[in-house]
Amino acid sequence: MRIDLRINSGKINIVAVTQPGLQILIMPNELITNCRIVNEGLITESDIRIKDGRIATIATAGTVSAQPGEHITDAKGRWLFPGLIDDQVHFRAPGLTHKADIASESRAAVAGGITSYMEMPNVNPPTLTMALLEEKRQFAAAQSLSNYAFYLGAANDNIEDIAAADPQRIAGIKIFMGASTGNMLVDDPAALAAIFARAPTIIATHCENSRRIATRFEQAQQQYGDDIPAAAHAIIRDEIACYESSSQAIALAKEHNARLHILHITTAKELSLFSAGMGDKQITCEACAHHLLFDESDYATLGMRLKCNPAVKSRSDRDAIRQAVATGQIDVLATDHAPHLLAEKELPYAKAAAGLPLVEYALPAFLELVADGVLTFADVARASAHRVADIFAVRERGYIREGYWADLTLVEETAATASGVRDTVLAKCAWTPFRDYRFRYRVANTWVNGNCVWANEKIREGSHGMALAFDR
Repeated sequence: MRIDLRINSGKINIVAVTQPGLQILIMPNELITNCRIVNEGLITESDIRIKDGRIATIATAGTVSAQPGEHITDAKGRWLFPGLIDDQVHFRAPGLTHKADIASESRAAVAGGITSYMEMPNVNPPTLTMALLEEKRQFAAAQSLSNYAFYLGAANDNIEDIAAADPQRIAGIKIFMGASTGNMLVDDPAALAAIFARAPTIIATHCENSRRIATRFEQAQQQYGDDIPAAAHAIIRDEIACYESSSQAIALAKEHNARLHILHITTAKELSLFSAGMGDKQITCEACAHHLLFDESDYATLGMRLKCNPAVKSRSDRDAIRQAVATGQIDVLATDHAPHLLAEKELPYAKAAAGLPLVEYALPAFLELVADGVLTFADVARASAHRVADIFAVRERGYIREGYWADLTLVEETAATASGVRDTVLAKCAWTPFRDYRFRYRVANTWVNGNCVWANEKIREGSHGMALAFDR
């Protein structure tokens, strides 16, 4: 057992008591004053008291008096959001930790306002059993600064593992219905049907038609040889590849009455498959930061650094998914953080890795759409926190409510001359596609379970995240 202590105003406070498999956080209380809370469709000027990691009091600004020994953060009228819950990240552990790991990426995440994440199974070995998933939970308990959950991966041959999975201990079942790495492409119709019929909880899908992609790639090779340009990625992995696979997933979900969440929508064509509004839905979907900020014109400057699956496509596609977030037709905002080393990105097209590091600037990226008048602050809170908590049944997170865990992010406007990104990249891959971006908002503070883990552009160590709990 380890006991961590902190001296505060001459008094010794127990910060944390940890032992293998157990972590109890006992933090000094905190008062956040003069903040503008963005929550459940409203912006209210408030004070918030945090006690024992939870939100104890929400009251009108200026009405809550500090208690002895309580740390005070004066928000000075800045906006306080519920901490982002990112339902799609790739932190690369185990087996791929030369490019990322749970420790590095969870720290990059809190800098971007993400207090909880759901991590994907395409690692080495792939997370295809509950035993392997439990190993990842143990890694996170020891290393993660933010809260965590993990998907159980689907393959053509692990149906029994899926059927027996504990829905209280997993984020969901992840199916790659498109080209992927290792033993993770599910292309057997019988296996797909069995997964949709027997999955004990929500199914999240990567939807691209592999046959369509293979045909388009052969055509590109015939046209360009080995010198396929980065911009051809949007042609190879086109809207038809996405639409055909998304349609298949939805048909299976309806046939088997499965709860389906389709990840990273990239095309206007796919939007016809989803209903508008924010109500209770059996089938939901997500859009990601890079598909909302970039379009096919950006391949000219970013090249293979912009290569990701599914591909960044046309400006008209980008604008359509932006509007779909505003109307609630797209339910969730996420990152699909998928880091690779620059040496793995800056290769010829056929060998260049697909994926971008994105968590470090997640909330500033989403708030660019507020600055552009596409979304409101309330829209961002809804899609990046409220709806994620609702869709995945995350317990006592995703909202700013008394009694909920104090997962919070304080946001401020940046100076007009701000460069947009820090000189030091926290993600292990050490680069960002936003290097030259001028964000108009930045994350000032992030609290995870009441612990301030990000302030003054620096990580604050001394605490760990918690495993997400689900009401299922």
